[in-house]
Amino acid sequence: MFLSVFDMFKVGIGPSSSHTMGPMVAAARFIATLKASPFHAYGLRASLHGSLAFTGVGHATDRATILGLAGFEPATYDNDKAEAALAQIFATKTVQPPGLGTLRFDPKADLLFDFGPSLPGHANGMILRALDAQGDVILEETYYSIGGGFVLTAAELAGGAKAVGGPVVPYPFDTAAQMLAMAKASGLSIAQMKRANELTVRSKAELDQGLERIWAVMEACIDRGMKAEGILPGGLKVRRRAKGIYDALMAERGLNMTAPHTINDWMSLYAMAVNEENAAGGQVVTAPTNGAAGVLPATIRYWLDHVPGASRSQIGDFLLTAAAVGGLCKHNASISGAECGCQAEVGSAAAMSAAGLAAVLGGTPEQVENAAEIALEHHLGMTCDPVKGLVQVPCIERNGLGAIKAVSAASLAMRGDGIHLVSLDACIETMRQTGHDMHEKYKETSLGGLAVNVPNC
Repeated sequence: MFLSVFDMFKVGIGPSSSHTMGPMVAAARFIATLKASPFHAYGLRASLHGSLAFTGVGHATDRATILGLAGFEPATYDNDKAEAALAQIFATKTVQPPGLGTLRFDPKADLLFDFGPSLPGHANGMILRALDAQGDVILEETYYSIGGGFVLTAAELAGGAKAVGGPVVPYPFDTAAQMLAMAKASGLSIAQMKRANELTVRSKAELDQGLERIWAVMEACIDRGMKAEGILPGGLKVRRRAKGIYDALMAERGLNMTAPHTINDWMSLYAMAVNEENAAGGQVVTAPTNGAAGVLPATIRYWLDHVPGASRSQIGDFLLTAAAVGGLCKHNASISGAECGCQAEVGSAAAMSAAGLAAVLGGTPEQVENAAEIALEHHLGMTCDPVKGLVQVPCIERNGLGAIKAVSAASLAMRGDGIHLVSLDACIETMRQTGHDMHEKYKETSLGGLAVNVPNC
């Protein structure tokens, strides 16, 4: 199983990798398929199912789908151009995807929210159709947004494409046990093995530049979030808090009365800054998802700014180690809140972050695996219950607590020798089973939990 570091960490837009980025990618894929087909389309139609329907408005799924049909993609998204395109689409009831001319598409009539049962493949399903002049369907495709911005057609999912395939690599581990065995046999760290795998598909310069860009976008997101003020969109009237926390922490610096536990506030600050930017529809990096995008950058920023001896030259090793663990979570369970609850999002993010931190602190592969297991174990059973379908409550604060757990897990692992009772593989399998057994209303539908016990306005 080969899952690139650049599959786990993708530059995109908020508020959701599965509900915003995924549908935009799916729509763009459908347009590409239509271009390559022999059919001449006159119109388009889309239907959203399962979690994409129940929480679609709060996650801007409708907006993302429309923009994807108009030719927009997350990696090259321009907000000003998107706003202009949306205004034109609503006014003219048409879209103009590059290379296909003008096609009929009335957002109010041709974008359907189906609140019935989910499609059979995954909770995040959507069906896209191309129509002829009479309104008959000439091309239809079902897509599933399976978390982290990954998108599969129904045929790909049925064919086992959930695990992204790839080239033959020198260290093809599918489990943490295999990963540790290969590390022991080779004498390499997890990051070194992951780097060797990546170098089968790209040059060293491309890999290093890509890793630098990932961190640059993450860091810029933290910095923007710590400066921005105002109310987040969506109707909950959630006030941005990161700047106020940052100002207060800076004012307290150097004062004798500052309590040791204040370091937790710094970690929460960095994570909340990212997730407030995500909630506002800003540029973020999936890590492994948008809903959990703050945990890993917060952990790195904590390490860089507060841990003696931290070096930016090791950020690549942090990201590569984290990606290896994230790949195991995705391959053997899920990183989708709609599939396994928030344990699959913030839980996986905390495991990735703990592993990365243990690695740059000098941990052995066994200590790194132990750190990831501790972090994931103590997120097991966590539901995904966003109020009003918005990635705001409880998601923003939850990222802060996820970062704190990641740091604590890494610290605990570094106090030991890597020998422990519960393996990371067992923990990931438990997450899969727990997600399977979890009631659907607790899996990103906003039909249970906080979503029904907190007023929506």
